[in-house]
Amino acid sequence: MPGLQIQNISMRFDLPNGSHVQALQDVSLDLKQGELLSVLGPSGCGKTTLLNIVAGFLAPTEGSIILNDQPAIGPDAERGMVFQQGALFEWMGVRENVSFGPRMAGKRASEWAENVDHLLDVVGLQDFKEKMVYELSGGMQQRVALARCLANDPDVILMDEPLGALDALTREKMQGLVLKLWKETGKTIILITHSVEEALLLGERLLVMAPRPGRIHKEYRLPFADMGVGKDLREVKKEPDFGERREEILGMIWDMEEEIMGRTEESA
Repeated sequence: MPGLQIQNISMRFDLPNGSHVQALQDVSLDLKQGELLSVLGPSGCGKTTLLNIVAGFLAPTEGSIILNDQPAIGPDAERGMVFQQGALFEWMGVRENVSFGPRMAGKRASEWAENVDHLLDVVGLQDFKEKMVYELSGGMQQRVALARCLANDPDVILMDEPLGALDALTREKMQGLVLKLWKETGKTIILITHSVEEALLLGERLLVMAPRPGRIHKEYRLPFADMGVGKDLREVKKEPDFGERREEILGMIWDMEEEIMGRTEESA
């Protein structure tokens, strides 16, 4: 079946002193093709570890990742990553960055040029395609990172706090762009964020993860991502259900953080 299956994933890190950290414990999730999932949780709950396992950067202690009925082992172009800082090549221009994947795959310019220009147009950077990366603002650099990821045509896009370093206005604009790209491309997206509002706005499905060992505490299915496509996101935030969910999840995560602080004080 097309889609992504996270099957009984556990991750244990063994430390040099003989102790260990159980970062994840028996995490399972099925994502259909084209679903948009946001993931929230207190610090240290394993959100980024889970994303790195799906990306193939880490091999889990137990469990498996299945993509389109095939085991997903190691990094692969089918799973594209967008980092908090764009991880762009500053010595290259914008168009060179976006075309990097197809060029490294050995494709001729005639095979990728039209698509790269289309993606630059979609993310609003057509007029900046000859600029160097260091000449762009943070928001523009994240647009380049999105376009570069899409140029590889992955089945799944993984985003690790991609908007966290942006100012409030730019972040809101980028949230709208993520929703636009999600609807237009039909890609499966997993987005890690520390912002409850962002998780609500961008999560067709939303996971709240519990403190270490990381596991799924609660899942929500939400209407706000669909509502926000092509609309003013500030209007979506005014919905009564949005405010109720925000307060519910904030309280949930606050209680988890209090629990973590209590554990820390006891072990001190």
